[in-house]
Parts: sequence; structure tokens; C-alpha cells
Amino acid sequence: MRRRTLLAAGAASTVAAVTALPARPAGARHRRGLTVAADGSGDVDGIQAAVDAVPSGNPSTFTIAIRPGTYPGQVIVPADKPHIVFRGLCADPSRVVITDDRANGTPRPDGGTWGTSGSASVTISGADFTARNLTFANSFDEAAHPEITNRQAVAVLTRADRLVFDNVRFLANQDTLYVNSPDVATVSRAYFRNCHVEGDVDFIFGRGTAVFDRCEIRSLDRGSTTNNGYVTAASTDLQNPYGFLVVRSRLTGAVAPGTVYLGRPWHPSNDPNAIAQTVIRDSWLGPHLNPAPWTDFGTWSWRDARYAEYANRGPGAATGADRPQLTAAQAAALTPRAYLTGPDGWSPMRWS
Repeated sequence: MRRRTLLAAGAASTVAAVTALPARPAGARHRRGLTVAADGSGDVDGIQAAVDAVPSGNPSTFTIAIRPGTYPGQVIVPADKPHIVFRGLCADPSRVVITDDRANGTPRPDGGTWGTSGSASVTISGADFTARNLTFANSFDEAAHPEITNRQAVAVLTRADRLVFDNVRFLANQDTLYVNSPDVATVSRAYFRNCHVEGDVDFIFGRGTAVFDRCEIRSLDRGSTTNNGYVTAASTDLQNPYGFLVVRSRLTGAVAPGTVYLGRPWHPSNDPNAIAQTVIRDSWLGPHLNPAPWTDFGTWSWRDARYAEYANRGPGAATGADRPQLTAAQAAALTPRAYLTGPDGWSPMRWS
């Protein structure tokens, strides 16, 4: 059940050895982009090789165009390489797949294990990053590795500000999408538009500020009749009024009715100031959601977190004592614009 088949039409099954970029003539102008192709027909045949070709301190948009294929191996976008764009050269995001297969408990070659952050297939530390028309996956096979008990397996870890994901899929099981920041005091924003995020346990988590706009957020089946997981595990710092906002989206899941929670409050290292902030509004909620959809995380009560809903619909939507609702005035203040604009006036979307 856990084994994930990544569909990538026309994809090569493996990636050839990284090809070096040809040397530029003296005085030649630096290229503002390159093409990656798994079959060797591009400038390079690996995603990390393309990132490595971006100059440190990159001052403007550098587009890495990615032809259909499957691209295995970890990818690191460092902090000194901002303004990178990953663009899948196909409207179907399932045809361009960037994937790796390690988990928290997977042994490292040099000893120890990778840990949750180290398990990420893709880590983005460069600001002003954009991804379009592709899939990020962690294909760690839980069933094939019963000896590994720490099964957090991150598809994408973000540690930077002003990130945009458009028509992107995020696939894994536990801890799929880790929306974070460089440190507790730094606010980092990300905008997810028309994306698909799936997983089971805490599969959208972290202290970052994120808006999920017109997305599908899909819960996977853990085979339980009582608890099939948690959608969010925000760890928003108390000083940050904006954590996760899900708006105009669909929360779905082919699992037993009433067995999935909207969220639980994560306090990393028992940090008392990590007060989760999550709003689900103007969205369709499926029958897989528990009627009391917010729950405790260990000894940390969900009632101390900043959880709310507003104007949701569908079989999983309801109101009541266990379903905090925004007032109309609060809803007018908790919009995508409020979450994302910031002091720099960032506007990644056409406001509507």
C-alpha cells in the first residue's frame, strides 16, 4: 500500500552521470538559464548539476527548464543562490518528477541517521524561488523497511522567503511538506497555487507562513478505522500572526470517514512560544475529517493554538464548540494578502 509509483511519461528510469557545462568563451555573457533532460539531450542531466551551475549571489531570474523525466537524488538550493525557477516543460506536473527515498531513520554512509530535515528530497534555502509544472516526491517505502521506525520522509523543506509553487505536486507519507524558516525570529513566506499535497501524518508542518490557494490536500490511508493522521502540524512562533492559510481548496481522502484531523500543535523541543496558527476557510471538506478536527499533540492542548475555520462546506464541514469559527471581521483580516504582503509589499498573486 505504501509503495508509491511515480508516473512520468517518457521518463528515463535512471539518470546518467552529470555532464559538465561547456566552458564559456572569455567575455561571454552569463547564461540566464539552462535545460535539464534525463536522456542527456539538455545542458545537464541532473537537477543538482543545474543548481550548481547557477552563480553565487545570482542577481536575477535564472530558469532551469526541466524536460519530462524522473530525476532521482537529493537537491539542495543554497541560500546564496536566490531567484531560481524550476519549470517543468509540460503542463502535466506528473511528467516531471524530482524524487529521493530516504527517511529520518535511514542510515547515513558516515554514521548516524539523516533526521527529519536531512531526509528532504529537496531543500530550498534560496529566496525568491519558484517552481511550476512538476512533482516533488519522497518515495521512501515504509513497508519495505520495517527496521526503520523513524519514518518521517520529507519531499520538500523550505527555509527561505518569497517562494512560489504553481501547479506542483508534493508526494510522500509522513511529513511531506516542511514549511520552515532560517530561524525562529525570521518570517518566511510561501504561496502554493493550484497544487496537490498528499500524505498522512503531519504532512504540512513547520513555522513558516504559507497560503494554499485552490489546492487539493489529500490524506492517504494508513489502514486505520480510528486515526488516519493529521493534515497540519504548524509550529508558528507566537510573535508571528500568520501561519498556514488554506483557502478555496479541497481537502480529500479515500479513507474511513471521520478518521483524519485538520491539525495538531507542534512545539519543537517543547518550545512554549510555538503557538500553531492555522485557518481553513472557503474550502470543501471531505467526510474523512473527524467531527472534532483539531487535536492535542502530546501534552500540548489544541485549544491553546490559534485554530479557526470560516465558510467551509462539504460533508466534513461543521460548526460547534470543537470547531472555532472566524467572525466576519476576523475573516476580512485573515486573507492571502494579509499573510503574504509583509513589509516589502510582496505580491505573488493577482489579488482576488
